[in-house]
Amino acid sequence: MEKQEIRTFGRRHGKKLSPRKQLLLETVLPAFLPKNIKNAGNLILEIGFGNGEHVRDLAIRNPESIIIGAEPFMNGVAALLSAITNESTNEIMNEYKNIRIWPDDVRKMFNELDAKFNEIWVLHPDPWPKARHEKRRLLNADFLSVLGTKLMPNGQIIIGTDHWEYFDWIVEQSKKTALNASFPAQSVIHTRYAEKNMAKTTEPKYLILSN
Repeated sequence: MEKQEIRTFGRRHGKKLSPRKQLLLETVLPAFLPKNIKNAGNLILEIGFGNGEHVRDLAIRNPESIIIGAEPFMNGVAALLSAITNESTNEIMNEYKNIRIWPDDVRKMFNELDAKFNEIWVLHPDPWPKARHEKRRLLNADFLSVLGTKLMPNGQIIIGTDHWEYFDWIVEQSKKTALNASFPAQSVIHTRYAEKNMAKTTEPKYLILSN
């Protein structure tokens, strides 16, 4: 049976990168690709990390874990590489040596890597608010079920969005899976985004799914 083609929506490239960021993609990124991680201990995955602020925060808060960030937008990948390497030497900073980067659609990573995660974070995914774009939404029941198979026992999928209609849609999708849902208070979930967003726009809502 042939594998179904994976379609990734959204941009892969943005504005032209600086020479340093382009160099980092070409020469440093290969060292960050997730390899030989099956028995690497605790694994934490963030899907769609933007510029990588939360990936960096996870790395500092979980120094004994391997943090994998999956992001198909290359400008975001370059921004993370720039933030975790020394500007003069391009060497990885010590506090970020537990970070790995998958610069593509996470579903392709699942096809290539045999790994299970203690935590899977999905923060502020594109809500695709127009009705005709609903099929582009990532967190449908099928994908949530796939994520469930990638969890360690007692693992968690932590989802956050400030688009409340999308949140309600995700909750309904989760009911079609075998995952258990809980709704933590915002104060329980620490994210850099929430810190910056506090009292400025609609506050995020969070959903935790567990197996």
